[in-house]
Amino acid sequence: MVVMSIIGILMLLAVPSYVAAVKHAQESVLREDLHVMRTAIDSYTIDKQKAPQSLDDLVQDGYLRAIPVDPMTHSKDTWVADRSDAMYSIDQTDSGIDTVHSGAQDEGSDGQPYSSW
Repeated sequence: MVVMSIIGILMLLAVPSYVAAVKHAQESVLREDLHVMRTAIDSYTIDKQKAPQSLDDLVQDGYLRAIPVDPMTHSKDTWVADRSDAMYSIDQTDSGIDTVHSGAQDEGSDGQPYSSW
């Protein structure tokens, strides 16, 4: 009985730490995925002189191997691509996607919703 009590106490101490470590790892993956996709959007826009119309354009033209899975929603289909009419160069002919966000509505460890990162 004493051994079971000690194991229970250790679990009470270890589980919150484990959950926090998993959340931190998912947030790190999210930050990296957003950085990679935004860089790909910028490169596509500069190279093609027009913004991509969808995230699939980035894959089809070789700027991304595949659309990454959103680590917060565990789906490829929940990315929110923001469109803008802004032109980033004089030669740009068409507007389109200028940034991307997670579709998750949860808050990150910084208190900001993932959808605003």
